[in-house]
Amino acid sequence: MDCIFCKIIAGEIPAQIVRETEHYIAFRDINPVAPSHVLVVPKKHLEKLGELTNMDESALRELFELVQDIAQAERIEETGFRTLVNVGKDAGQEVKHLHFHIIGGRRLGRIG
Repeated sequence: MDCIFCKIIAGEIPAQIVRETEHYIAFRDINPVAPSHVLVVPKKHLEKLGELTNMDESALRELFELVQDIAQAERIEETGFRTLVNVGKDAGQEVKHLHFHIIGGRRLGRIG
């Protein structure tokens, strides 16, 4: 498979890993839009948000706990952060592997 995130998960491409759990890996975005910009990626190759419904409840809970843990570790939990998922090309999804952006560390502009 020619997926950059799958290659990061396999250790074939280096990344600045922030956290790793049974089902997810989190690493710093190489083109950050804020002082704190971390990607959370399922280790299983999923392309669309709806595919998360195939995961069990504990894996979904793990995702949200991981986002919270990262926000705390990045010291952005109190000041605020954005969790963003781009799904499809019209939304700006560049890598066809589902991923969640955790963005914070400065005042973010309004969306929409």
